[in-house]
Formats: sequence, C-alpha cells, structure tokens
Amino acid sequence: MSDSVAQRLAAVRERVAAACARAGRPVESVTLVAVSKLKPAALIREAYAAGQRDFGENYAQELRDKAAELADLEGLRWHAIGPLQTNKVKYVARVASSFHALDRLEVARELSKRREGAPPLPCYVEVNVGGEATKSGLEPAALGTFLAEARALPGLQLVGLMSLPPPTDDEARARGYFQALRELARTHGLPGLSMGTTHDFELAIQEGASVVRVGTAIFGERS
Repeated sequence: MSDSVAQRLAAVRERVAAACARAGRPVESVTLVAVSKLKPAALIREAYAAGQRDFGENYAQELRDKAAELADLEGLRWHAIGPLQTNKVKYVARVASSFHALDRLEVARELSKRREGAPPLPCYVEVNVGGEATKSGLEPAALGTFLAEARALPGLQLVGLMSLPPPTDDEARARGYFQALRELARTHGLPGLSMGTTHDFELAIQEGASVVRVGTAIFGERS
C-alpha cells in the first residue's frame, strides 16, 4: 500500500529540517510549497489537513478553478509558479499570494494594472541560469534592466529570484546553478530564492533557498 499524502508530506518536512540543520539555518527560513498541479482538490485537502498551507500551481486556469473549489480552506496560500500569458494574468492577480515566474515586462505591467487597489503581489523574477533554449526565464545579463523597469511598477513587490535549472545527478553542477542564482540575487539586492524541486531541494536549501517547490515527493507521480 502506498503512503498517504500526510505521510509523504511528513517525510519531506523531515528532509527539509535535516537540510536546514546541515546548513545551520532555522527551519522557519524555508517555505515548503506543495506543487499540486494536475492533482485533484481532494489531495490538496489531505495535505491541508496535515498542516500544509502553501500550494503551487503551474496553470492559471487550474489555479482559478481550485481556488474557487477550495475557498472554504482558511489560510491557504496559492503560489503561481508557471509561465504566464497576458490574457491569463487576471486569474493570478485575483487569487495568488505570490508569483514565481515573472520574466516579461508585458506580464509585469498587466499584473500591476490588475493589482490596483490591492496589496502588492510578491513576485520572484525567473532567471534561466542553465542557458537552456527550451526554458523560460531571463538571461542573467538582462536582469538589471528588467528589474529597473519592473520595480517602478505599482502593485508588485519584487522579493527574489526563481530558477528551474537543468536536472542533473552531478551534485557539483547542481550546486553551481543554485550558487549562480544566489549571487545574482545578492548583486541585485533581492532576499528571496525560489529554487529546488523534488529532485534537488535539499541541495537548494544548503545553497540558500528560501522557497522550495516539491510536488512528486508529496503527491506522487503525475498519472
């Protein structure tokens, strides 16, 4: 019999705590986002019942629908973690507590407009540290110009950087990507680092991640 969501969540939390201990960091310095994309609302309810409050969704319309279906869950925080088209910005602006994939000024401007009168939306700027042609995210060299323009927009709060580096079993290479993002964040005065997934979140924590996005280890493989 497979483990329950609550059991898998507890195991991930133990791993997060152990990684924090190895890095000499308090466990409270890392936010665990349970990536629930393509998973039914019933599993999110299970994780919520086990104490999880932060959930990540890749697709804006799925985020909209789940937020409506789970509106009875007090204190649930939605993290929009996937690339966003301008025509879907309204869904993220309405229900997300943070956005982790900002890399286009037109999206930043639309988010800013849609957040008028609401508290600023915390945003992580996505950087393509692996230089992959198939991945979204800004080139590191373009980050300074982008930040200067995005920081001038009302309704947004740029809190950190995000990256989804190429998957690798080479620990030194994986650390290198996380270190590169950490140094970029430091250079540009951004405190937050959204990095690390099921495959590598412990390394990410040791390299300074403030947010880790874990899906498979909590909810199981996507069918």
